[in-house]
Amino acid sequence: MVSLVVFVLLMLFAFVGPWFWKYRFDQVLKKPVGANADWIRPSWEHPFGISKGYDVFAQVMRGTQYSIRIAIVVTVVSVGLGVVVGAIAGYFRGFTDAVLMRFTDLMLVIPYLAAVAALQRNVKGSTWLWLALFLAFFGWMGIARVIRGEFLSLREKEFVEAARSVGASAPRIIFRHILPNTLGPIIVNATLAVGGAVLAEAALSFLGLGVKPPDTSLGKIIEVGKSKATTYPNEFWWPVLMLCLISLTINFIGDGLRDAFDPKQNRVRA
Repeated sequence: MVSLVVFVLLMLFAFVGPWFWKYRFDQVLKKPVGANADWIRPSWEHPFGISKGYDVFAQVMRGTQYSIRIAIVVTVVSVGLGVVVGAIAGYFRGFTDAVLMRFTDLMLVIPYLAAVAALQRNVKGSTWLWLALFLAFFGWMGIARVIRGEFLSLREKEFVEAARSVGASAPRIIFRHILPNTLGPIIVNATLAVGGAVLAEAALSFLGLGVKPPDTSLGKIIEVGKSKATTYPNEFWWPVLMLCLISLTINFIGDGLRDAFDPKQNRVRA
């Protein structure tokens, strides 16, 4: 519950905060007379300081917003793909399972970040959505294998045999009877996907292959502030803190949701 409150506050900070903050993330500010050419220390006017003419507080809000957007898109698409592929492979087995799992194995041997970086380099402009889709395309294989294993076990259970005996169709058995019993692994893998997506986006943006100017992300802000991590730490450490908070809160929320909704967690032991 604490993590849920913190995550809601992060969402408000990222998506509502820019509407009320007096400076835009792309607004070039006039440098005060006698100030450092690249950096102005934090003040009441600029809580995180000014870097290269930009208000760092506004940039961190924008960066957190884009990192959360990317993480949500990656999670929804990658988990959706993984669940569908794993469910079909585990339920139908045989030739279908062999084809889908060999394709999954092939995708697993492709270097994840290198492949996304190569694709992202060919996209012009600040295309955060393309970056999210590329990350999702190379991020569904783990959950597909987990869901396949769950389906291979559950398809032999008595409640599935009972559904077959009354004429339930394969899609109904998959999505109505078996899938709810795999909710725990899905939630856990979804929360891991959020953390992985945030860190992958940060790594690519740090290398200059993620979100491109004029937009920004937490990884891009860290890349700009890395040279001043010891002399002017605010620009570097605030986005790092935001990355850690997003990853930790999502993982703790996932643990709570798994305990709340997983049928296996609610069984009364004799």
